[in-house]
Amino acid sequence: MKNYNTYILCILVFIFSACEKQELPVPKHTISNAITTSVDMSSNYQWQVYYDLETNCVVSKNYKTDWDLGFETGEDGFHVILNTSTSMFAFCTNSSDFESVLDTNGFSVNKRWDEPSGNLDSSAIGDWRTHDKVWIIDRGYSASGSALGFKKIKLLSVSNTAYTFQCASMNNSDSETINITKHNDYNFTFFSFNTGEEVLTIEPPKKNWDICFTQYLHIFHNPTQPYLVTGCVSNRYKTSSAIERLSPFQTINYTSIEHFSFSNAINSIGYDWKTYRGGLYVTDPTKVYLIKNRNNKYYKLHFIDFYSTGGSKGNPTWEYQAL
Repeated sequence: MKNYNTYILCILVFIFSACEKQELPVPKHTISNAITTSVDMSSNYQWQVYYDLETNCVVSKNYKTDWDLGFETGEDGFHVILNTSTSMFAFCTNSSDFESVLDTNGFSVNKRWDEPSGNLDSSAIGDWRTHDKVWIIDRGYSASGSALGFKKIKLLSVSNTAYTFQCASMNNSDSETINITKHNDYNFTFFSFNTGEEVLTIEPPKKNWDICFTQYLHIFHNPTQPYLVTGCVSNRYKTSSAIERLSPFQTINYTSIEHFSFSNAINSIGYDWKTYRGGLYVTDPTKVYLIKNRNNKYYKLHFIDFYSTGGSKGNPTWEYQAL
């Protein structure tokens, strides 16, 4: 009987040993080499430049005046954004009669702007579906500082696949009804008053880029004042970032990530990695930015210059490294 019990015990030990998962070695996390790179926005900041950190390349670039409005994609999307790189503002009139709105009275004291963080619920136009008012759009300024003038629009409808809106100059010339298709591979479908058509060649497909170098409106407070700045914004699609002001760039590694709170605000990197002193822009390399991109890859990044080798401004240069 004793031998039988011993035999059963051996069988059970064998069974449980066979079922137990083998311990596998955890691969060591490796870090890539640091890369130094730059983009050219031109000295008048006329370019918007989209960059992919994974491939270390410019994905696309466009003149900042190539578009005016952006229409949110996605089946439930309804938000409309302004091109703040040209200092664009919007004003909601009290009129629903499109043709009767002929002037910009009230615009200067009631104008609205898009929230710099990219929060769509705090955009200038907001949830236009709750009313049928006419909007006046101040298109802002060209790269050379020329006023682009005013347009008026009335947003008519939105569906799972498209938008319809009316637009015209303030004197009702060139009035037309526009259809905008939702292209879901992109964050927005863009529209240009210059061409009267939707524009796809602005933001690249949302899965293809991480950061964009552009001008945009920043809001200073006390008093509240929108101001055009030049900086870096993040892809709003599954991208977040954090800032480190104490640890040197070289010491930050993959294990540092858990100590940071990442923000989805598109202006988390922003513009203040440089300051204007003595007639020149001076970058602050002690500000280190951590970026989590749409593929859950982490990077550390800091800016080291704002000038080209020839001394032209508008050439952000940065060092970055995959963690």
